[in-house]
Amino acid sequence: MKKIKVGIIGSGNIGTDLLFKIQRSEILECSIFAGRDPESKGIKRAESMGIKTSADSIRAIEDNPSICDIVFDATSAKGHAINAPILKKLGKFVIDLTPSRIGSMCIPVINIGEALKEDNINMVTCGGQASVPIAKAIMEAHPETEYIEVVASIASKSAGSGTRANIDEYTQTTKDAIEVFSGVKRAKAIIILNPAEPPILMSNTIYAKIDNPDLDKIKTKVTAVEEQIKKYVPGYRIALGPVYDKGRVTIMVEVVGAGDYLPKYSGNLDIITCAAVQVAETYAKQKLKNYE
Repeated sequence: MKKIKVGIIGSGNIGTDLLFKIQRSEILECSIFAGRDPESKGIKRAESMGIKTSADSIRAIEDNPSICDIVFDATSAKGHAINAPILKKLGKFVIDLTPSRIGSMCIPVINIGEALKEDNINMVTCGGQASVPIAKAIMEAHPETEYIEVVASIASKSAGSGTRANIDEYTQTTKDAIEVFSGVKRAKAIIILNPAEPPILMSNTIYAKIDNPDLDKIKTKVTAVEEQIKKYVPGYRIALGPVYDKGRVTIMVEVVGAGDYLPKYSGNLDIITCAAVQVAETYAKQKLKNYE
């Protein structure tokens, strides 16, 4: 089967985990893996896999535009602000795994069809991918809900330099995505880096302020969403709820990583790389169909 060539910018945890997932794809092929440090673990691992690498970051694609059709940006929010106009000029389909909010926000289970009409897709955040579909399900059951809060808890060991540099952007972008996709009037997002040993699994706790909730109706909608997400994020599951106490509905989701490049507790990285690959493969299928 013909494969669509993709490039990855960013050789950190997210970029390297993404590379492992692409290697399994039947329709995607990584033709360039670029970072800034030729001695980085990601670059070394890609080299050992026989992947073409570069320490020139986006310049590797600028200097050879035909090297790929799809570009994954796994740098940082500030990095993508620099890269986005360059990639647009090159005519690339871009999947942004940083919380930059430059491109069109995409949660595959919600709006992949609409998002694919754009040339720059923003994957929101790991917490956004995990919690926004649940927030939307709650609002479908109780559209009168006026406030939703999400607390993401991840293992400190799974938070690399890029994640730590993007904390402010993470909370704002996750909040924005909750409000945009669910329609709730007010939302708040919090992230906790937990240093516990052994490392904890990635979890997102969603709180919704609701009077007299219909828990059966919420559970039906949330369970349906869970099953849809599991199709592209197998480790995604509802760990708690919905439960109700003192005017507040609580639902907790956990994500167990696939263990491709990072330990299974790094579900926060796994969910966003899985979502990004889902977008890329859907785009690639459309492109291949057009070739026929």
